[in-house]
Amino acid sequence: MLHDHPWFVSLLTLWALAGMVASLALWRIPAPYGRHVRPGWGPLLPPGWAWFCMESPGAWILAGMMLAGRPCQLLPALFGLLWIGHYFYRGFLYPALLRSTKGVPLFIVLSAIGFHCANASLQGWELYQIRPDRPLAWLYDPRFLVGLGLFVCGFAIAASADIHLRRLRSTPGQQYQIPRGGVFEYVSCPNYLGEIVEWTGWAIMTWTWSGLVFAGWVVANLLPRAAAHHRWYRQQFADYPAQRKALFPGLW
Repeated sequence: MLHDHPWFVSLLTLWALAGMVASLALWRIPAPYGRHVRPGWGPLLPPGWAWFCMESPGAWILAGMMLAGRPCQLLPALFGLLWIGHYFYRGFLYPALLRSTKGVPLFIVLSAIGFHCANASLQGWELYQIRPDRPLAWLYDPRFLVGLGLFVCGFAIAASADIHLRRLRSTPGQQYQIPRGGVFEYVSCPNYLGEIVEWTGWAIMTWTWSGLVFAGWVVANLLPRAAAHHRWYRQQFADYPAQRKALFPGLW
């Protein structure tokens, strides 16, 4: 299918290379938001509005491409609803419930908007233009079933970690504490683990090259972020659990 769209293959290749470059940079310089925020990256936006601006384009763009594309069958529509559901949570519910008072630098907000515009466009084009029709038999394919299971499981892990972190802050702006309980007993960043599981599931479920490249982007971005978080926790708390790993239980 993709051999009929060489320009799309070229864009995906460039996008994958951009993810590798970004990962190399992030290992050296943690992205300056949240606990790692620091001056020099532009004016700070209120966190709720910043997260809305950063994440909601993922929903808008794919929804527009789904509605404007060719009439699609059940499976492409289901893929779109799952994607939009994730970004409705990340772009609307998560910012509304956020208790952090740390501003987000304008550079980070603009970078995230650019990322989601590019990424959602690539996903939408492959799903609704290159491969708009899927046989209903795909609903019973092991790739779909395994991918859907991972997607739902990953989302549940990430969302539950968000809830756990919010409960540590009874009031907005409260100081950081050591998270305990649930997956936090095993890793410092279960929210990032959940995202990796979720988007790995997306890549398997849709069986698209754009999905695979996106899953690679997620890993490339969150591995260095998790390492920075884990290091920060150990520096801030002398009693931080020694057996807890950064991202993968029992491994790393």
